[in-house]
Amino acid sequence: MGIRSGLRSVLADTRPLRQPDFRRLWTANIITVIGAQLTVVAVPAQIYAITGSSGMVGLTGLFGLVPLVIFGLWGGALADHLDRRTLLVITTIGLVVTSGLFALQAFLRWDNVWVLLGLFALQQAFFAVNQPTRTAVLPKLLPVAQLPAANALNMTVFSAGAIAGPLVGGALIPVLGYAWLYLVDTITLFATLYAVYRLPRMPVDNPQGSPGLRAVWDGLVYLSAHKILLMSFVVDIIAMVFGMPRALFPQLAHESFGGPAEGGLAFALLFAGIPAGAVLGGVLSGWVSRVRREGLAIMWAIAVWGVAMTVMGVAVWFAPLATGAMLGLAVAMLVVGGAADMSSAAFRQSLLLGATDDAVRGRLQGVFIVVVAGGPRIADILHGGAAEVVGPAVATAGGGVLVLVGIAVVALLYPRFHRFRLADR
Repeated sequence: MGIRSGLRSVLADTRPLRQPDFRRLWTANIITVIGAQLTVVAVPAQIYAITGSSGMVGLTGLFGLVPLVIFGLWGGALADHLDRRTLLVITTIGLVVTSGLFALQAFLRWDNVWVLLGLFALQQAFFAVNQPTRTAVLPKLLPVAQLPAANALNMTVFSAGAIAGPLVGGALIPVLGYAWLYLVDTITLFATLYAVYRLPRMPVDNPQGSPGLRAVWDGLVYLSAHKILLMSFVVDIIAMVFGMPRALFPQLAHESFGGPAEGGLAFALLFAGIPAGAVLGGVLSGWVSRVRREGLAIMWAIAVWGVAMTVMGVAVWFAPLATGAMLGLAVAMLVVGGAADMSSAAFRQSLLLGATDDAVRGRLQGVFIVVVAGGPRIADILHGGAAEVVGPAVATAGGGVLVLVGIAVVALLYPRFHRFRLADR
C-alpha cells in the first residue's frame, strides 16, 4: 500500500480523466497529435522537394506566424462571445477540411509551393482560434485544483507527439509519400471532432460587447491591469527569448559534436531533448497538484531552465575534449530544461485559467498562444545573430545566464508574483 501511495505521489495526477468530457478530449488528442505532427514534417519536406530551397522552406515560419498572431488574438475574442462548443466544432471541421486539401493536392501532384503555403496559413488560422477556445473550456469541466494536472496531461501528449510524429513522418515519407501522411492527419482529426461534438453547450458567463477589435483591445487592457497575469507572460518571454538555443542545434550537431552537415544522430538527439524532457516531466508530474504557491513554482521552473541552458553551453565549450560525453551532457540538460519548461507552462496555464474571469479567458489564451509561438521565433533570430559574433557555446551559456538574471530582476521588482497563491484568489 505504501509503494502504491508513493507512486501516486510521483506519477502524473490522472484525476481529471475521471471527467468524461475531458477524458474524451484528452484521448482524442493522443490520436490527433501524431497526425498533426506528420503534417508538420510533410509540409516543409514537400516544399523543399519542389523548390530545393531552404529559403522557401523558411517561408513556412512567416506564413504560420502571421495568421497565428492575428487569429490567436481574434480567436480569443470569439471564444469570449460565442458558445465555445460551437466554435470548437466549426474550427475542428476547418482543420479537417484543410488537412484534406493538403492530401488532395499531393494526390493530384500539383507541386505548387504557393498552394502549400496558402493551405498552411489557412490551417494555422483555424488552429489559432481552436486552441484558445479549447483551453478556455477547462474551468467549465474541472475544479480549479485539478487544472495544473489537466494541463500537465495535455502537454505530455503534445510533447510525445513532437517526438514520435517527426520520427515516424521522416521514416514514412520515402515509403508512402506526402499524400498518405496528410490523409492520416485528416482521418485522425475526426477523433477530436467527435470529442468536441459530445461536449455540452458552453455559453460564456456575462459576455460583453462584440468580438471585434475593441474586444481584443479590452482583453489586452484587462491583462495590463492584472499584474500577476502580465508577469506570467513576462517570465515566459524571458525564458524563451534568452534561453531557447534551438536555432543553433544544426551548427552544434555538426561543428561541436561531429555530426554530418545534413543531420545525423547528434542532430536528432538535440532536437528530441526538450520534448523528451517535457514527456518525462509530464509522466512524473504528480507533485504539481500539491503545489500551493504557483508563482514561486513558475520562478523555480524557469530558474532550472536557465541553469540547464547554461550548463549545456559549458558542455558545448568542452565538446572538443570529450565529444561523446559532452553530447550526452548537452542532451541531458535539454531533457532537464524540457521537464522544467513543461512544469512552468502547466502552472502558467493554470494561473491564466484560474485567476481570470470567464468573460476574458479566451482572449488571454489567445495572448498565451501568441507568446508561446512568438518567443522561440524571436530566440531563433537572437541566438543565430549572437552565435555569429561570440560563437554557439557562449551564445547558449550566455542565454541561460540572462534567463537567471531576468527572473532575479522580476523577483526583486515584483515580489508579489512569487508569493502568489491561486487558492487565495
